[in-house]
Amino acid sequence: MVFWVFGYGSLVWNPGFEYDEKVVGFIKDYRRVFDLACIDHRGTPEDPARTCTLEHIEGAVCWGAAYCVRGSPEKERAAMQYLERRECEYDQKTLVDFFKETDPLRPALSGVIVFTSTPDKVSNKYYLGPAPLEEMAWQIATAVGPCGNNKDYLFSLEKAMFDIGHEDDLVIELANEVRKVLGTMAKEKKLVSSLKPLKSQTQAQIPSIQLHLLPPEAVAMDL
Repeated sequence: MVFWVFGYGSLVWNPGFEYDEKVVGFIKDYRRVFDLACIDHRGTPEDPARTCTLEHIEGAVCWGAAYCVRGSPEKERAAMQYLERRECEYDQKTLVDFFKETDPLRPALSGVIVFTSTPDKVSNKYYLGPAPLEEMAWQIATAVGPCGNNKDYLFSLEKAMFDIGHEDDLVIELANEVRKVLGTMAKEKKLVSSLKPLKSQTQAQIPSIQLHLLPPEAVAMDL
């Protein structure tokens, strides 16, 4: 028994299941987008994270890693059950051809499983749809879930794509925008923190100022 699964998000750097072989390559006619909500790992139902899914576009290419699981039916079943729990926001399993850089015209593998999502907010409750870059960046910069924050997911993907030698322009652009947001948030936090001591210091000075303004006899009576 054997099956292959293609990873294009967190599976690229953190597969999390027992596999027998990993191959870097790409699939055709799909591109990576951040249009899927994550409410149980990197976000919450109230503040969902944005994670990767695939958008079907003729002529597009999406790089990632294919993992092979071979052996007993139990091993294969355990790996697939793990993947289905982990990728629960994805409502489809699509079969695709997988290509290697050494031969981009002929598939190295066929029937590779890839988890995808229906791009429809009515039929797929996890589908967020596209948004302006700045809006996505703010959402990613602030979303936090049981498994960590959304920004680390993005930054880890950015590094993983660099490590396999196939950086993604959208990932880089979005990561840089998130860094801008984090910088703005840090400046605002620093400004607020710097104002707090001034406020307490002013309040502490008020009684002594009022004391000096009182007539000498009033001060003596008060004491």
